[in-house]
Amino acid sequence: MNSHIFLSAFIIYIAVMILFGWYISRHKRGNGDDFLLGGRSVPLFLTVGTTVATMVGTGSSMGAVGFGYANGWAGALYGIGGAIGVLLLAVCFAPIRKFRFMTMSEELAYYVGANRLVRNIVALLIYIACIGWLGAHILGGGLYLSWMAGIDLTTARILVALGFGIYCVIGGYFAVIWTDTIQAVVLFAGFILMAVLALVEVGGFSGLTTGMETGATSFLGIDQIGALPALSLAAVIAIGVLATPSFRQRIYSGESVGSVRRSFLITGVLYMGFSIIPAIIGMATHAFNPGLENSNYAFPFLATEIMPLGLGLLLLVAGLSATMSSASSDAIAGVSTLIRDLYVLATGRTPSARNVVRFSRIALVVTIGLALLFALASDNVITYITRMISTILSGLFVSAMLGRFWPRYNWQGAIATLICASVTSLMIIANSDWTAFWGNPSIPAVLIALVAGVVVSLMTPASRVTSAQALAILDQERQRMEQVPEPTLANTEAPTTLR
Repeated sequence: MNSHIFLSAFIIYIAVMILFGWYISRHKRGNGDDFLLGGRSVPLFLTVGTTVATMVGTGSSMGAVGFGYANGWAGALYGIGGAIGVLLLAVCFAPIRKFRFMTMSEELAYYVGANRLVRNIVALLIYIACIGWLGAHILGGGLYLSWMAGIDLTTARILVALGFGIYCVIGGYFAVIWTDTIQAVVLFAGFILMAVLALVEVGGFSGLTTGMETGATSFLGIDQIGALPALSLAAVIAIGVLATPSFRQRIYSGESVGSVRRSFLITGVLYMGFSIIPAIIGMATHAFNPGLENSNYAFPFLATEIMPLGLGLLLLVAGLSATMSSASSDAIAGVSTLIRDLYVLATGRTPSARNVVRFSRIALVVTIGLALLFALASDNVITYITRMISTILSGLFVSAMLGRFWPRYNWQGAIATLICASVTSLMIIANSDWTAFWGNPSIPAVLIALVAGVVVSLMTPASRVTSAQALAILDQERQRMEQVPEPTLANTEAPTTLR
């Protein structure tokens, strides 16, 4: 009986989000900037709301709770790594807001003279990464909804994909950031309430460790999983934040450099405090039921089997908010790359402003469909996320850091960075002993990519294209998408190259 109530609550919740997204964005769809970046005028409170909601995603709600169920306080590593990542974003990359980039592909190409080959390779990697993140969110949300609503896993994943997909297609980025902000409030309240009540139910912190291995109750579970794997897990999540396109969109869409920096600092502090919550929920679930077949079910088990029905409904909404807020952000980031970069690669020109919204909606449907196929082929959230980040995002992270802070970095070094990171990651994944030693491939992938990028850049000629010239090349291409299509607005002020 309760399963029907949970399913009905999910459907009602999705309907409310769709209507809200449509209402809030109905006057914000004039051109590419509006649909894909919210007009580049997103205020601080919305940037905080959407960033928090994106941070507290599938990894935090399903993956980190499940990891805490199996490994105790190690469940906090996910949040710690994420907080470090978003704080570094505030310090290192908030200033790039002034360059008016639309995608991370543009940004990384700018660092190496607007090189087209680098931009095309990065665009392909970013689009694959966005599909990978989307797949993780669909995977986690599907596992969650399947348990709580009593439906088969495939149907649950399809419903989750449809849920966030519809309001993305209808309202674009502006719908995403507003629904994210609402969902951030819901998920924070739900997760904190769940952790507090779970602690009460198990008899406080002393009861929390009942039945857990001694290593799992050590500081950050280091005795359970090992110091190097613990460092690798925190590192891979930090790298993911620093190289994930959806977080870059928060920079590109913010109303100013100062607004972006403050919003990231606030988010980092909030998320650092939140990091202990998934570990508490996971450990409490282990105390109640140490025999779950799949640790990813720890969160829905506690919500449906231990908590009262009314609270369970709130937690259903909180968990799905975490999944779908992150999914919608990654969907928009993927489509921005597809429209701004891969469309140019395929056709040789940028789409005109009057076609951007229509093309973006079609691209959203295609992107979410591809991600759904990925999600149907996996069942472990943390493994899925860490391998995807290590293979695809490690190289992007190193390229961004070298490009941002080392002027000698060139396009040859960037390509070496991207190739070496992915090859290193795949080699470690293929060797079980290496995987067991490192925990995940992120640290060796980053180190080897860094060395390759520096060595190859020094061995090849420096770029002859200045930063101003590179920015002018990118601005000229982008203006076609940013122009307002209505003839009556033809005299609207054009974007400047630098602010």
